[in-house]
Amino acid sequence: MTDTFDTVLKNGTVVNHDGEGLRDIGIRDGRIAFIGQIAAERAGEVVDCAGLHILPGVIDSQVHFREPGATHKEDLETGSRAAVLGGVTTVFEMPNTNPLTTDEAALADKVARARHRMHCDFAFWVGGTRENAADVAELERLPGAAGIKVFMGSSTGSLLVEDDEGVRSILKRTRRRAAFHSEDEFRLRERLGERVEGDPASHPIWRDEEAALSCTRRLVAIAEEVGARIHVLHISTAEEIPFLGQHKRLVTAEATPHHLTMTADDYRRLGTLLQMNPPVRAARHRDGIWEGIAQGIIDVLGSDHAPHTLEEKAKPYPASPSGMTGVQTLVPVMLDHVANGRLSLQRFVDLTSAGPQRIFGIAGKGRIATGYDADLTVVDLKRRRTIENSWIGSRSQWTPYDGKAVTGWPVGTIVRGARVMWEGEIVAASRGEAVRFAETGA
Repeated sequence: MTDTFDTVLKNGTVVNHDGEGLRDIGIRDGRIAFIGQIAAERAGEVVDCAGLHILPGVIDSQVHFREPGATHKEDLETGSRAAVLGGVTTVFEMPNTNPLTTDEAALADKVARARHRMHCDFAFWVGGTRENAADVAELERLPGAAGIKVFMGSSTGSLLVEDDEGVRSILKRTRRRAAFHSEDEFRLRERLGERVEGDPASHPIWRDEEAALSCTRRLVAIAEEVGARIHVLHISTAEEIPFLGQHKRLVTAEATPHHLTMTADDYRRLGTLLQMNPPVRAARHRDGIWEGIAQGIIDVLGSDHAPHTLEEKAKPYPASPSGMTGVQTLVPVMLDHVANGRLSLQRFVDLTSAGPQRIFGIAGKGRIATGYDADLTVVDLKRRRTIENSWIGSRSQWTPYDGKAVTGWPVGTIVRGARVMWEGEIVAASRGEAVRFAETGA
């Protein structure tokens, strides 16, 4: 082999669709050009990855970066800074900003704000509403669009389509996979009295298991009626897992690190810092979601990174907003589960790279293969670190995992061939670009 490369990653253990093994990766013009043994003199830059594992770039398909409208909590630059510090190479950002991302102009504005300002690559979900239902087939195909996102239960922001007919009007027109926040708004309204002033532990009592399960049942029935592909975000109950397992023809599902790691017992320690929609619940639900991973029912991991300031979170429940940081901690928290034997490294790669590529039709990302974007997450599986607030790159500068010791740590983040983060430092100028999708050609 006589080819030359811009960069060669040498001596690392490459983890990919064909297993794992010691291989070099040659990068040219931002893409993977060769996988195998490469002589050092063939590279413009050699990066020694001895003792490290090289994974396909981690894709976080659910983040809230708050821009425009609430940039005191986060913006596209700070959110993406947190992402690459945590080993994440691509994010899909949510539409509940101000103004809402519900039309072509709002989406184009976000793409323009993000290009070469975000540190990672990006796509943006477009909010599905009653008002834009007739246009979703065009909106979901626009450059930079991840697809259509619908809130069936109220969360942060004012996007809400709670009724079956409203959901049906959207799904009759979608052709790509649409994503859903699945909590039954009618039940949430009926149960407002279950909230206990000053007690965030009442949050999962108010937003109970039935609110999630009944909504997911309604949603799946509509999807099957109209033949639409759907993606159910942040599964939070054990009961949803076997139900979803019976409906995989059209339905995919996401789990979050906090629903896989924490339980309702942690409200005593964390208070409103644990407050999320849907809620963290009793340990049996955490264990049920793990069973969903073991059975292949869960397709992807997403962080649901949704920052608020500590001052906002300090408000007494229920005045406190739901949401926590998460994009930066996704990799170390889940690698700790790998170290503890609960998750294989191959399954982690499937959930964070191959899975998102497969279900969302991402072009040129999600695996280490010649011709694909050189998006790579380099990790040290043996490194033991303690997650601390001081490490967090988010503008909100806190994490519910503050003080948690983990085994497994992101060492490097490579986006389209450029080392963006290495050993905890941002080492390149921001150069994020919009993700391309096979179904749209954009």
